Amino acid sequence: MIFLDILTVVSVGLMTGTEFAVSVFINPVVWRMEDEAQGFAVRAFALVLGRVMPFWYSGNLLLLVGEAIVRRSQPGAWLLDGACGIWAAVIVLTLIFLVPINNRIGALPDHAFSEAVKREHRQWDSRHRLRVVALVVAMGMLLVDLL
Repeated sequence: MIFLDILTVVSVGLMTGTEFAVSVFINPVVWRMEDEAQGFAVRAFALVLGRVMPFWYSGNLLLLVGEAIVRRSQPGAWLLDGACGIWAAVIVLTLIFLVPINNRIGALPDHAFSEAVKREHRQWDSRHRLRVVALVVAMGMLLVDLL
């Protein structure tokens, strides 16, 4: 059980931190770049993170579900159930609201970073910030339960 705890905390924590860094550090820096560089950076992040994140999100949900199953008879198990629910909702809402924007931006040529695309990227980022809040709450629920 300790191995599962460590693996879950590390993986969920790293993902939450990565998403936080994108929102708080990476995107604000990217917005200050010149249009061509900004387009290249946003497209590159969309492509790289768009390939990795589906597997990481799914894997983390499986780890959280595993924790919830292992600890279902312990006090506070509802926290893990809540973390699983939040994580599942984040995945569904990401597929509905963020993935389509990410895919459109990732498919653009470097020189096509117009004002409309910038607005779409800002819309993605504002929705992403809500996702980050949800991930932090789920991470907090996981940690409180494991203490």
